[in-house]
Amino acid sequence: MYQDNELLLRRLRKPEGIVDAIIDTDTYNEIDDQYALALMVKSGKKINLKAIYAAPFFNDKSSSPADGMEKSFNEINNILSLLDRDDLKPFVKKGSISYLTSETTPVDSDAARDLAERAMEYSPEKPLYVVSIGAITNVASALLINPKIKDRIVVVWLGGHAHFWPDTNEFNMNQDVAAARIIFGCGVALVQLPCMGVVSGFRVSGPELDYWLKGKNKLCDYLVRYSTESAIHDGGLPNWTRVIWDVTAVAWLLDGNFMQDYLVASPIPQYDHHYSFDPNRHFIRYVYHIERDGLFKALFETLAG
Repeated sequence: MYQDNELLLRRLRKPEGIVDAIIDTDTYNEIDDQYALALMVKSGKKINLKAIYAAPFFNDKSSSPADGMEKSFNEINNILSLLDRDDLKPFVKKGSISYLTSETTPVDSDAARDLAERAMEYSPEKPLYVVSIGAITNVASALLINPKIKDRIVVVWLGGHAHFWPDTNEFNMNQDVAAARIIFGCGVALVQLPCMGVVSGFRVSGPELDYWLKGKNKLCDYLVRYSTESAIHDGGLPNWTRVIWDVTAVAWLLDGNFMQDYLVASPIPQYDHHYSFDPNRHFIRYVYHIERDGLFKALFETLAG
């Protein structure tokens, strides 16, 4: 199970040329999902977007994981309207209404079934890329529904903290630790973008948003207004900055030197919110540094274009 092979290592390389991809997002949870979704939609020269999945979330912006998923589904469609991309709305799928209750039983949903079926159209040599920027329930459920897709997809997940961080007390991972354990343990090609200690430095300020995005188009005006309102609501200082780290997961697929990474033995997320480590496990690709300024330049130009 943990023996690395040439095709796995090949899938873990940064892709060349246009790639087919889906995005799995808890879009209503935070402002950064909207930036990431918009970047993915507007990166058509590199990404052939095949589907968009609404992921569950549960915090003060939702009454349950199911409510979070429904709100995310609606927000995805709102972003597509702002982008004048109603043609993509038939490919938006509702995801899980709850988290996994075990590491062997999937949560059935349109999103999980779509991925379990769609991925079979791909191969180890030409995989489907799965960008996940929320709780990874939908993707883990698809792998449980159809384990054969493990060798036909590459999962790019923003989740967990840096491996040197004292805990894994991070929102995306903590919502569904069972799903995270499946993703890190099944041997699927995985690119991890950790939150605290790595992508936590990918922050934007109000003056930057006003300069680069305000007045450019209706999507940009929405992002500027929503980002500012969120910062003020959360008690931001006059010189506030806002983390929009979900963008980095999409950027891993794009052309450009936006980050640095290396291969590392897959860690084991534990239910007590820590990692354990076994050097004999299969490799994943671990992002350890983000080139902040270069990526923001590409993001601003793409969104404002």
